This record gives sequence, C-alpha cells and structure tokens, in this order.
Amino acid sequence: MPDKPESRQNQAEEPRVGVYVCNCGGNIGDVVRCRQVAETLGKLPDVAVSREHMFMCSDPAQLMIKEDVEKHGVNRVVVGACSPFLHEQTFRRAVSRAGLNPYLYTHVGLREQDSWVHHHCDDEATEKAVRLMATGIAKARHLEPLDPIRLEAKQHVLVIGGGVAGLRAAWDCAQRGLAVTLVEKTPFLGGRMAQLESVFPTGDAARDLLHGLIEKLVAHPNVTIHTRAELVGVSGYVGDYKATIRQQSRGIADEDIGDGFTAVSQAIANCPLEVPDEFNYGLTKRKAIYQAYPGCYPATPAIDWTNCDGCGECLKNLNGDFRLISLKNEPREFELTVGAVVVATGFKPYEPHFGEYNYGVFPEVMTLPQFIRLLALTDKGQALRWNDHAVRNIAFIHCVGSRQLEGINQPQPDGQVNDYCSRVCCTATLQTVNEVRERFPETHIFDLYEDIRTYGRGHEEYYTQASKNKVRFVRFHNDELPGVLGPTPEGDHALLIPVHDYLTWGEEIEIPADLVVLAVGMMPEPVDDLINLLKINAGNDRFLMEVHPKLQPVETAVAGVVLAGTAQGPMNIQESCGAAGAAAAKVAGLLGQAQVELEPFVARVNQELCQGSGDCVAACPYEGAIALTTIHQNGNTAQRAVVTPANCKGCGACVGVCPNFAIDLLGWTLKQYDAMLDALVGELPMLEVAS
Repeated sequence: MPDKPESRQNQAEEPRVGVYVCNCGGNIGDVVRCRQVAETLGKLPDVAVSREHMFMCSDPAQLMIKEDVEKHGVNRVVVGACSPFLHEQTFRRAVSRAGLNPYLYTHVGLREQDSWVHHHCDDEATEKAVRLMATGIAKARHLEPLDPIRLEAKQHVLVIGGGVAGLRAAWDCAQRGLAVTLVEKTPFLGGRMAQLESVFPTGDAARDLLHGLIEKLVAHPNVTIHTRAELVGVSGYVGDYKATIRQQSRGIADEDIGDGFTAVSQAIANCPLEVPDEFNYGLTKRKAIYQAYPGCYPATPAIDWTNCDGCGECLKNLNGDFRLISLKNEPREFELTVGAVVVATGFKPYEPHFGEYNYGVFPEVMTLPQFIRLLALTDKGQALRWNDHAVRNIAFIHCVGSRQLEGINQPQPDGQVNDYCSRVCCTATLQTVNEVRERFPETHIFDLYEDIRTYGRGHEEYYTQASKNKVRFVRFHNDELPGVLGPTPEGDHALLIPVHDYLTWGEEIEIPADLVVLAVGMMPEPVDDLINLLKINAGNDRFLMEVHPKLQPVETAVAGVVLAGTAQGPMNIQESCGAAGAAAAKVAGLLGQAQVELEPFVARVNQELCQGSGDCVAACPYEGAIALTTIHQNGNTAQRAVVTPANCKGCGACVGVCPNFAIDLLGWTLKQYDAMLDALVGELPMLEVAS
C-alpha cells in the first residue's frame, strides 16, 4: 500500500475552500437545485472549487476531493449532505487520505435541515441551502488543525451482570486477550436463562448450553468472577476507570467446601425459615440457606441475608463443621482499574398489577414464566394439576405488559405505560403451547392475541405447529381486552373469559378455563444507581439507550461504556448473545492497542485572559473536566482554570459563563460562531434562476 500522504498542518496558509453539494440520490436534489447552489457558492471569497455530485459518500466523489486537494490546493473542505451522524467520519477519512488534517473539514446537514423539512418549497429550500453552506464556508475559514486526544488504556474490562449476555461478552473479551472481571449481584450465575428448560428455535436444553458457557468462562485464565458483588463507585475516563466493587459475604466458608458439603446440607435442613423461591417465581418455597437450583454455579449455597434472622438453628448438630458457616454478613470493598465497562444487567418479567386480569385475585391466573416453571416441576407422565384441580382448559393471553395504551392500561410508577412490543413473548407462548399439547394431549388450549409476531428465523413454525395441534386462536383488540371472571354457579371450570373475537367479526364469546396464563412482556432491571454512577441514559421505555441504533448500536454516550443484551431492550437469547459479541468487539477495538483516541472537541483555556473566577468550574456538569489550579508567575500566585481533556465532553457550558471570554471549544470556537452568524444574515451572491 502507498504511504499515507503527509498531513498539511500549516494554519497560516490562506484558506482555499473546497465546497461539495450532495444530491443524496434525490433526498436533497429533488427539492434543492444543487447545481445552482454549487455555482452560487463558487463566487464566495476563498472558495477554490465548488461542485455538486449525486452521491458524495461514494468512492468516486471522495476521490474527487482528493484530486481537488492535489490539483487546486484545497486546504479546507465543506460538504453539504445528509446527517453528520451518518457520514461525518466518512468525509474526515477522505480528507485525511487527501493529505489534510481531518479536522480541516466541516459538515452541513442539507437533508435534515433543509430538503426534508421544505419539500414543497423548492425556491426557498434552494436559497436556504446557499445560506447554510455559506455558514459552513465561514466556519471553514477559521478551522485549525487538531489532533485526537490519545490516552493509555488498561486492557481490562468490567462486565456487570452474570446472565447469558454478560457471560458471553466476558468470554468474547477474554478470547481477544483482555482481562475480564465479571460481577453479578445475586449469589449465582445464569440470570433468566437458567429458569428455562429449552430455547427456541433449536429446542436445546437451556441450562446445558448455559453451563457449557460458564464452565469455559470459569476455566479461562483471563477471567475473574465475583458473585454477590456490585459497582458502587466509579471515576476516571475511558481507558482508565477506577471502579469500586462492594461484595456481600456468601455465608459459607468457600466455594469448594469438599467434605463439608454434608454439614452444609444439614444446615439447610436445620433452617426453620421458608420463603418463596424466586427461581420458581414463588410456586415453591426455599430455605434461607439455599442453592438456586441443582447444578448452579457457584455450587456452594449462600445465605439469604434479607430473610435470615440469625437464629442459629442451622448450626446445630454439625459435628464441628459449624465453622464453615458464618451468620454475619461482612461486606468488603475493593477497587479495579479498567479500560471499559460492559453493562449487561438484563431484564425482569412484567409483574401484572393486582387485579389485572384478576391476577392476585384468583390463584388460577399466573404469568407465563410461572407456568414454564410449573411445567418443569411436573414430572413426565404426571397429569397437569394446579391448586388441587386437574387442568383441562388453558387460556393464554398475549401482550400483558406490552403494547399498552394510555387510559386503558394502568401506568407504571413513573406514569408511563409500556407501549413497546416485547418481541419475545409471542414465540415463547407458542413454544409453551406446543409443549403442553405434546405432554398433555387431552388439554384444550385457547390462544388470545392482539397480533402474533413470530419475527425470528424458524419462529413461524411454532405458529404453524400450534395450528396443527388444534390450538383455538381468538383475536381481540387492544381497546377491548378480554375479561377474567369467576365461574358461574353451574360452571365446572375455575374461570370464565368473556372476549370479542375479531376472527369471527367481533362476536362475543365466553371461554371456560381452569388456568389463565398471562404472556407478560419484558421490563428492564431497575438500575438507577448504575445510570447515576456511569452517567448513561435510559430511553422512554426505561431500557438503557445506545447512541444510534444503526451506527453505534451498543455504545452509550459515555466513551468506554457499552451495552449488552436485554439491558438495552427486549431480545431473545440468540439476539442477546449477538449483542454481547458486538459489545465485546467494540471493547476489543477500543482497548486492543492499549491506547484510545478521543475526539479533540474539548475546552481550551487562554491563560492570559483567565482571571480564575471559578464560574466555569461551577457550571461544568462533568466531574474532573475543569478545575482551578494555583500557578506561580513572575513571583506571584494566581488561580487559573485548567481542563483535563480526557474528562471534558465538549458541552460548552464553561464557554457561556466565562466573564472574560477566556475559554473556547476546539472545533467550535467563538470566532467560528461569529463568522457563521455573519454569513447566515449577510449579503450573498445572487442565486441564478434555472433556465
């Protein structure tokens, strides 16, 4: 490959601006007369060339920029095209390949700011395009070459969450040579996947797949796992985050208790306290000393500090092995230095409000996750029973806690309804429906749905198979939800479901049911503490929000903090693993060279103008970005503002409050803004009317 041309950095040379107007395949050109815009802009001072092209992002158009730099001495570049979110980096790379500093380029968003919002006003849109481009040219005259901020990066990743997404992200990072510390808040790994018996569409045993991943991870030399641990403090910046981890005691001596397991088993048997077992969604009870399920990792049981009252009954008759057990929780804190953080905090199933479909009123109304565990607890060959009654008719109701409507569904505590689709519930319901038909062929099944969205590869087969299995489908509208009523005196089923069936033109029918299963949607785990610690954002649906769903699908607005799995939104297991792999790839690309590069658009203080008022420090929303420092000059001491570039996010809050105009934002200086404003309202060449 040829050597990259030496970047021309001489700021003193007279500006020669190359101007390029993109038709954007008609997105701009169908409204804005791009050729006229280019011809008009060519008359402005300092414009060396002014061209238009159908697709500026294409390779030929990028080559055109390179040729103009070489042949016409262009040393500033202005491109009017689509959103800078899409192609700003594309044009920066093109400018860099041409031998210019990549920051001697400015982008004008003609599509979103002009053609898309003025599509019935061609003349006015064309004139506006000239003015918008003129502001970009005015800014370009004052551009200066900048260098990215380069920081040393610790090749160590913190993964928060021990579900399948966190496990997979940790594995992929470790395989790329990074050190990984995984912290899981609960005593056991596996998350929600551990509560499933099989996965769709393959039908593989869920826990077998999960345990295979855990075993590989535990054996990997780059991986350290801490259960009962959570992030409680963080400082620093990408490449050098200082993370404080708090870990609760397990209560059992160590994770490889060997012969002592008999004593621990005896302690579990001795424990007099029983609480609802969250692994089975409250269908069964467990002790205050417990394992999540047989074969879980770690295998060592844990003490439930929330419910353990320290009565000491568990320590009786342990034949000296009582030292394996401590009934006192002694949390410890430790610090890690990591280069990046993967947030894989998972989801929780929607919990219906009391009385929603009479949930909590009738014991025969349960959620789909509960029903899946009920099937798991029912041995093969055993009849399906609930509440001491045989189950003959089952009604499944879709979209409970998803696609909700204001005024019809009860909102969450924040006042919002879950108006999003949880995506996974339809296929999960149909998979369960088919399992019931196969295991209990005499059972009658009714599937009540608003819409069925089996969107994944192979998922539609579940719907086809359910139809073949003679499942009775009933379609309702979301403004006419089914009811769930107690039985009539003469009825021989526990519940009665009145519903308007729009497969039969809205006919009202009543369905007798021994069990009603609510296909509940997904909600994010509550992670307000992490949101505040990491300075990341949640969307309107409360799931954690990425920068851009297409261009930066796993990155947050905080450099070095990425998302994996259902922390970001509803996903199935395959999608969660895919998102985890994407997060690991992003982290590996960021930390792989032990150095990270950040954009140079940070605040810069002119020390000659700074008087140390401290207004900038008070206004700055980012910890450690700007501070007052004592300097010694000509025998005197004074307070001056100093910026830490790694912590500065370039928000500009300090610029606006400085009383001495001592602070500028690199890439967006006050001089550049003044020039842009003058160009926006000033005299421009006459726009020639098309013939």
